[in-house]
Amino acid sequence: MSVLERITSEDAIALEDKYGAHNYHPLPVVLSRGKGVHVWDVEGKQYYDFLSAYSAVNQGHCHPKIVGAMTDQAQTLSLTSRAFYNDMLGRYEHYATNTFGYDKLLPMNTGAEAVETALKLCRKWAYEKKGIAENDAQIVVCENNFHGRTTTIISFSNDPVARTNFGPYTQGFLKIEYDNLEALERTLEEHPNVAGFLVEPIQGEAGVYVPSDGYLAGAKALCEKHNVLFIADEVQTGIARTGRLLATCGDCSCADKHCSGVPEVKADILILGKALSGGAYPVSAVLANDTIMEVIKPGNHGSTFGGNPIAAAVGIAALEVIKDENLAQNAFELGELFREEMNKFIPNCSVVNAVRGRGLLNAILINDTEDSSTAWDICMALKENGLLAKPTHGNIIRFAPPLVMTKDELLDCVSIITRTLQQFDNQ
Repeated sequence: MSVLERITSEDAIALEDKYGAHNYHPLPVVLSRGKGVHVWDVEGKQYYDFLSAYSAVNQGHCHPKIVGAMTDQAQTLSLTSRAFYNDMLGRYEHYATNTFGYDKLLPMNTGAEAVETALKLCRKWAYEKKGIAENDAQIVVCENNFHGRTTTIISFSNDPVARTNFGPYTQGFLKIEYDNLEALERTLEEHPNVAGFLVEPIQGEAGVYVPSDGYLAGAKALCEKHNVLFIADEVQTGIARTGRLLATCGDCSCADKHCSGVPEVKADILILGKALSGGAYPVSAVLANDTIMEVIKPGNHGSTFGGNPIAAAVGIAALEVIKDENLAQNAFELGELFREEMNKFIPNCSVVNAVRGRGLLNAILINDTEDSSTAWDICMALKENGLLAKPTHGNIIRFAPPLVMTKDELLDCVSIITRTLQQFDNQ
């Protein structure tokens, strides 16, 4: 079949089913084009994208500035490996470190790669700077986390679908309850060999669980007290998704201009990905200050594609779009509006229990069990009504549209969502 030959949705799904590994369960819609907040299927039907490729497309589909940077660089120089310098990487590292306030950036490609990089960096720091005996370092993680699906990462997951029949597992991790400072304090006091605390500022895949105000600031303070590195996985929450450039920028639910004084939480190691490229190209990064990053020497870690010229050009453009178009503020304002509108609707609808989130990372809790099909059926109905979303953990539907959405578009989407939910009311 020619790549230029038209294909139906049925044929495209059949091809993936026959020739692709069955490691995903997609909604049965075959997309062929995207622009801004919209995507179109191969038959030409238009949808609002309310997933944004799991928050990778914060800047909207096919943003012209990002696409332009990518195509211009692709026609100039695409890849050198890190065997040589290139004329784009240093510019990107300079721009990104200034943007986020760190000394150094280590470039990678995917979110899972960046998490693995942060774990290695934390352990090496523990042995060479904290003085922990080699192979004894431990890293504290949270229950119901999602940091990727590599062998090491699933070793500290408690999701049986991700873990079962993939052992033996990597050792060196201590698991505690999320949003529980007492558990963290107790663990740090009982385990002197802890090197780092890895945490999502908001647990996205688990169902958009937002921690209590002050949790991240309290966790950072405990890490400082015990000389433990605070590692923030902002692969999904970062790059303006939650109404701030980073979800850790001020550990509270207010906007910057309304901040109640809760201190900013700056991670010792910051993990970024997804929207770091606006969804146009695989770009991820680990940022830290010199006292941490200097433990990495030539040969310790690397990637043939990490830091390639296209990634660097795209990374700069993607961050410029966030700043130039005030997307963090837009996400904050539209997120407040979305939750306000949903909270007006929920008391009169039996099928949904609650809405929660921050910025434009939100979820609704469906009034059914996790093993029911209700959330999936609602997403199928939303698709028919022109909006694409996906369940997580059975009875939770995550809503995360591109941050370039307008107020009128958001209210149109709220109308689609509420009308669809009414179809299932009292069924």
